Amino acid sequence: MNPQILIVEDDEVLRDAVRETAEIGGYKTICANDGEAALRALAETEVQAVISDVQMRPLGGQELLKEIRKTDAKLPVILMTAYGSISGAVSAMRDGASDYLAKPFDAEVLINQLSNFIALPAESDRGEIVLASDAARTLDALVTKVATTDSAVMITGESGVGKEVVFRLLHQHSSRRENTPIAVNCAAIPDNMLEAMLFGYEKGAFTGAYKASAGKFEQANGSSLLLDEVTEMSMPLQAKLLRVLQEQQVERLGSNRLIDLDVRIIATSNRDLKREVADGNFREDLYFRLNVFPIAVPPLRDRIDDILPLAQLFVARACAKQNHKTLTISAPACAALEEYHWPGNVRELDNVIQRATILCDEAVISVDDLVFESNDPTNHAEPPAEDQDSLGDGLRDHERRIILTTLRECNGSRKETAKQLNISPRTLRYKIAEMRADGVDIPGR
Repeated sequence: MNPQILIVEDDEVLRDAVRETAEIGGYKTICANDGEAALRALAETEVQAVISDVQMRPLGGQELLKEIRKTDAKLPVILMTAYGSISGAVSAMRDGASDYLAKPFDAEVLINQLSNFIALPAESDRGEIVLASDAARTLDALVTKVATTDSAVMITGESGVGKEVVFRLLHQHSSRRENTPIAVNCAAIPDNMLEAMLFGYEKGAFTGAYKASAGKFEQANGSSLLLDEVTEMSMPLQAKLLRVLQEQQVERLGSNRLIDLDVRIIATSNRDLKREVADGNFREDLYFRLNVFPIAVPPLRDRIDDILPLAQLFVARACAKQNHKTLTISAPACAALEEYHWPGNVRELDNVIQRATILCDEAVISVDDLVFESNDPTNHAEPPAEDQDSLGDGLRDHERRIILTTLRECNGSRKETAKQLNISPRTLRYKIAEMRADGVDIPGR
């Protein structure tokens, strides 16, 4: 089970933003709007960490911290404030704070701080690797064989094919499986933050570095480190990464001490690596350092035999998540799933199935419950040419019906609706604002 954190913030917008960031990072969350509500929540629910604002009434963050420390000396408590100062940080640390964040801070900073105190569990099953097609069985055999070595691996494939699932399988079958694997999304983090996240930093290395922090390389010592979408990394940072890989040592920002490493590197990319090297976007020496053993994950359209087993897996998972009755997929719906081109691959299939379980009113998912995302010209299920002009409006109306139906089922709760639809609360708020602008009556407040 993923760890749960308590978010304490009296500003609803910021509270939602912090909660959304934490949930995207893989953590479960509960929220409180002040220190007193937080203490009540802690008395009723077990959490693995607390993130709290400082400036709150009637009970602020530092007072909340002192109350927590009376009964629990080890629970990680991270304080955040718009009035960050060295004196405030020193006072908070003296009172037992685990860390201190000055607002505004990047989402990656928050996730990095959480990962320093509570690790997400490693996957224990085979994830989304379904072995019905010849291509999937070949891939699985290769992954199992390569996993027993310590060679660097480069996993390539289109977005959504399951490259991170392959990473988890490589780790689970390796001699390092007893240690928690570490993953970094190189595409989602600004370069200056990515450098600090990868290599770590000492106190005072840059503004906001109130406390020394181990980087992802150090955290992955004895384990596996995933550099997800590594081709998105800038050339200067590629050079620094190459040096770490060559020397098997890392130096924190603001330090001159070298730290020895024992880390297995696994990287992913959705780009043509040789073309990226030829175009001067990726260092050739780094390419050869990472591409010791290449693994190409085939797109879902080349694994047709996997589509229905994956769909059934996602149906079971969605039903369990939504406390939904058991559903089956009708024969016509199965045919539609197999005929679709799946430009978004396994990730798109998961999304389509989640929407279908919400739309389905009977015990069987029908073709009408399937809402495909793409107008890709190779999609076999594309409507006739005369219907193309209305396609965008049709999909928009279908999406709005899904949102309105789910809002009613959730008694107007935006939080629960976003959770059921598997979208962020921010996206849901945007969609609701669009509907209101068009005169649509929205359930709830």
